[in-house]
Amino acid sequence: MKPITLVTFLVSLSAGLPASAHPPTSAKHRICVDVAHQQRFWNDPADMAGMDAKLVERVKYMTGELSKTARSADASLSYLKKEATPKDLQGCDLLFIHIPAAKYTPDEVSAITKHIASGGSLFLVMDQDMWSTLEQVNANDLIRPFGVQFGAESPDALAGGHTKAGLITDKALKVTYHGARTVTGGTPFCFNDRSDVHPFGTFAEVGNGGKIIVMGDGMVSLYMTSWEGVHDYQCQDFMQDAFRWLLK
Repeated sequence: MKPITLVTFLVSLSAGLPASAHPPTSAKHRICVDVAHQQRFWNDPADMAGMDAKLVERVKYMTGELSKTARSADASLSYLKKEATPKDLQGCDLLFIHIPAAKYTPDEVSAITKHIASGGSLFLVMDQDMWSTLEQVNANDLIRPFGVQFGAESPDALAGGHTKAGLITDKALKVTYHGARTVTGGTPFCFNDRSDVHPFGTFAEVGNGGKIIVMGDGMVSLYMTSWEGVHDYQCQDFMQDAFRWLLK
C-alpha cells in the first residue's frame, strides 16, 4: 500500500454503508479477527466510542463487507481482544490477522502455529514499513514453519494488481495494489499488473488440512474498490474466494 498518512488514507476512501457486524450464530464456521496487536485499521466497532468519526465509519464499512464475505462461506465473526491462547483458538476455523503493529508473544506464536498445523486456517496481511515493520511485528514467526516469509518492500510500486486463475480464484480478478511487501514461498497468485517477478500474495496447504493465505498488501482486504481513478477493483469477489478456500 502506498505510503500515505492515515488521515489521508481514510479521507481518500469512499464511505460505505454500515452493515451488520455479525452473521447469524448458527453459521457452520467461525472467523476470529485479531484486534489485540495494535492493528492499524481493523477494530471492533463496538469498542470505538469517542474515536475519529471517519475512522469509525470506515471500520463499520469494512466490518459490513467482512460480514458479507463471512456469510458467503457460512461463517460468523468474532474478535480476539487479548493474547491468543490455545483455548481461544479451539473454536476458531479461520484466524484473520491484518497489519498488526505489535509483537506476538512466544506463547501466542506456539498456539497459532500449532493451531494451523492441526487443521486451522490463517489469513495474514502485512504491508510496507509505513504501516508496520518486521522489526515491530514478528509476523514471520507465525508462518515460518509453513515455508512462507515476508521480505523487503517490493520494487513494484505502481498501482494496480491482479490474481491468476487457479485454486483460490477460478478466474483472474482485478485487485487493489499500490506498493507492497514481498512474499516468498507457497504458491504465488497475486501480482502487480506490470510484473510477476515480485508476488504480493501466496497460499499454502499444510499438514492435517491447515491452510494459509499470506498477503503483502492490505488494500484488497480493506475492501478498497476504488483507488487512483480506478473504481472496479474486485475486493469482495477476492475475499469470498479466499475465505471459501480457507474454510473448505
